[in-house]
Amino acid sequence: MNTNAPTTSGNASVPDPVLRSPGNNRPHGESTRSAVLTVRGLTKTYGAGETAVDAVRAVDLDLAAGEVLLVMGPSGSGKTTLLLMLGALLRPSAGSITVTSRDGVDVDIAAAREKELPVLRSRTFGFIFQDYALLDALTATENIAVAANLAGTTGSAARHRATQLLERVGLAHRAAARPSQMSGGEQQRVAVARALANDPPVLLADEPTANLDASRGRDLARLLRQLADEDSRSIVIVSHDDRLREIADRVLWLEDGQFRHVAALAVDPVCRMQVEPNGPHASWRGEQWWFCSDACRREFVTKPERFTPRPAST
Repeated sequence: MNTNAPTTSGNASVPDPVLRSPGNNRPHGESTRSAVLTVRGLTKTYGAGETAVDAVRAVDLDLAAGEVLLVMGPSGSGKTTLLLMLGALLRPSAGSITVTSRDGVDVDIAAAREKELPVLRSRTFGFIFQDYALLDALTATENIAVAANLAGTTGSAARHRATQLLERVGLAHRAAARPSQMSGGEQQRVAVARALANDPPVLLADEPTANLDASRGRDLARLLRQLADEDSRSIVIVSHDDRLREIADRVLWLEDGQFRHVAALAVDPVCRMQVEPNGPHASWRGEQWWFCSDACRREFVTKPERFTPRPAST
């Protein structure tokens, strides 16, 4: 009987934390390559005393050059808070975030002074947002050139950089288009190009495929993987989108502000939520299925074939 084996079929469809190295037993926050981003004891607390809440709690993490790291978890688990702290957009309450620059210098951005943070961000990170965050009045080229200007590239050099990046993401023919004239997929590709304007070693992406259909979501995922492979650029993605597993080197599960071993989780076949295997459950075709609630269990038991793959024909 299959209960919670980390396979790609049945209820236990959550993969091992290290997708490209099945069976690797290293701690889930570590990578085997040299780290460009090292996080230790990272904590963000809101409130004080009895009302204090840890949005992120004592997180350790290593991000390697060229690695695509996918952070998943339920809503309110601390994913966006973690991403904002990694990108020096939110001060942690405790812990360190050490960035290794291209010339090998280590800087703890958690300890940096406020006036130093804009320079650190512009040299280290590119940001990709769920809602694209493009300026409506500007063309694709101008949106990217503005970011290049902020990173220190000015005038014709900034426009040349924007043109190169539009070619890189396959949108040279849309250089003069404004956001209102572009599809969601095109807008997100422009947003990726803008994130590359300062040539950052690390890209941080917050739900980058959430507003894209299946085809455009896959296209964007392939583009992100290409950027990591060709440029040795590190990418951290926070998302609910299972499609992004295909391009990730590692998948980490964040819940209640802490990383959990994803192999210990199962997938509710009705609502597709990832759940701990200690609640409502049922057996079907020799496998154990776990559910987020009795309601999902009842719906499953009524007609289980609706929610399970057909057995392979022999």
